Amino acid sequence: MGNIPAVTDADFDAQVLKSDKPVLVDFWAEWCGPCRQVAPILDEIHAAHGDKITILKMNVDENPVTPASYRVTGIPTMHIYQNGELAKTIVGARPKAAILNELADYIA
Repeated sequence: MGNIPAVTDADFDAQVLKSDKPVLVDFWAEWCGPCRQVAPILDEIHAAHGDKITILKMNVDENPVTPASYRVTGIPTMHIYQNGELAKTIVGARPKAAILNELADYIA
């Protein structure tokens, strides 16, 4: 789906927690309809703001460890990590304007 790179349980620490810029991780699954609604929106945000925030996708079916450790119980869930810490959680499909509003502090 789209141009957003995937992150796995194995490389989560290196790609997300050790990143020098904010990282949005989209927890998703193939069978999730709302996840498919959010995907093109995140592609657009990735294209427009990829220099300020890294956007990665994590398939929860293929990578169960990280979502469980961050108590991701429903998808789509988007987590924003900054300086190795979970800074914000966005749960559920949202329109582009709402997601951009949530990201305002990180892409300004």
